[in-house]
Amino acid sequence: MLTLGCARNEVDSEELAARLAADGWQVTDDGAAADVVLVNTCGFVEQAKQDSIDTLLAAGDGGAKVVAAGCMAERYGNQLAESLPEADAVLGFDDYPDISDRLNTVLAGGTITPHTPRDRRTLLPITPVERHTSRAAVPGHGDGDGDEHTPAHLKVLRYRLDRGPVASLKLASGCDRRCAFCAIPSFRGAYLSRTPDEVLNEAEWLATQGARELVLVSENSSSYGKDLGDPRALEKLLPQLAKVPGIVRVRVSYLQPAEMRPGLVEVIAGTPGLAPYFDLSFQHASEPVLRRMRRFGNTERFWELLASARAIAPELGARTNVIVGFPGESEDDVAELERFLTGAELDAIGVFGYSDEDGTEAATMTGKVDPDEVTDRVNRLSSLVDELVAQRAEDRVGSTVEVLVETVDDGEVEGRAAHQAPEVDGTTTLTADGALALDTLRPGDLVSARVVDSVGVDLYAVPDAVLDRAPTGTVRGGPR
Repeated sequence: MLTLGCARNEVDSEELAARLAADGWQVTDDGAAADVVLVNTCGFVEQAKQDSIDTLLAAGDGGAKVVAAGCMAERYGNQLAESLPEADAVLGFDDYPDISDRLNTVLAGGTITPHTPRDRRTLLPITPVERHTSRAAVPGHGDGDGDEHTPAHLKVLRYRLDRGPVASLKLASGCDRRCAFCAIPSFRGAYLSRTPDEVLNEAEWLATQGARELVLVSENSSSYGKDLGDPRALEKLLPQLAKVPGIVRVRVSYLQPAEMRPGLVEVIAGTPGLAPYFDLSFQHASEPVLRRMRRFGNTERFWELLASARAIAPELGARTNVIVGFPGESEDDVAELERFLTGAELDAIGVFGYSDEDGTEAATMTGKVDPDEVTDRVNRLSSLVDELVAQRAEDRVGSTVEVLVETVDDGEVEGRAAHQAPEVDGTTTLTADGALALDTLRPGDLVSARVVDSVGVDLYAVPDAVLDRAPTGTVRGGPR
């Protein structure tokens, strides 16, 4: 099994792995000896789609059958199958409950008719509170059988493919927002929360499998609970997750600035066991550009949001992604974005150049920025961002951080502080100059450390004390 794209895809892969393992398949990430290579593709932006194509083309080099699943396969279905005959099958989300049967068919030389793409938002009721009665298949939400009597711990199968101390946990799927540049809702569907008992049960299971930090993922975490009849559901759930035995840190990702209520800000910034970390999807700061994007806010409002959180947790972590070159963007708009970023004190910033996405409103807009100009703006902003985040990291020198150890390799100990999310942010390397010997540390330990240096977004810190020792003898990697 090969997984491309975001943490949400990683969770989906672990659901597929559990279904396959339950039916007798041996799941591995070693394609050399595999009978079937299942590629969980990404269909977000052009580069991600190209990476998916390249992976599919290379997957069959060892003679294995090649099967495409995931977002790109769902988004393009029979179109992908026609243009990529190297793939033995293209599967959509509706195939996930029967993944073992699908792969058995492929292995036996059979043919699976690829699906015709459709807007998955139409599969769930328009009214959010009615969506939990639907029988539609939604990855990470069980079989779509709508059986309310099924125990929470049996609704979603999962098999940990990564045995590290950090695990992603899906809060919800889909999105109801209509951002002009984004195609995700059309193939991921309308917003659907998992119930609190399902999330808590999976968190408890992950703790038995060696997870020490939970990263809550969805297309839009700040919408959690609106389809459960409780818009404050996330504020209530987070403190409960932080108290799960064995879990030392809970992190929320994919927050929508327009939906950040004061109560939610207070819970994330001020609850012990929650990382005071704000992954805020600002996308831009110029009000005219944001309105064309079908988004809300401006520089001052975004600064106010960050200030309200820092009033509770001054050392919090914050990151965002921004898009430059959106149709109609002017030099004044870019200057406003630069003004916002310069004053925002963010720890990590992703800069993306706009490109048309099939089926989006922005693809039909006038005022397209010349591609060469888009590239110039990306380069210009990226240079500024590199300086800003490096300065932010340097400002942390002399402070004390809590580091979750992730790897211990040949004497080098690396982990992440509370302001550093996995994959997308920097890391913290522990040095041997403190009272705590590095050879006493192991993955999963939570340690207090003094920051002594920084390089770019990465920190170097001296460990002083173990705050919470990782348990020994934990069962890891098994199915649920």
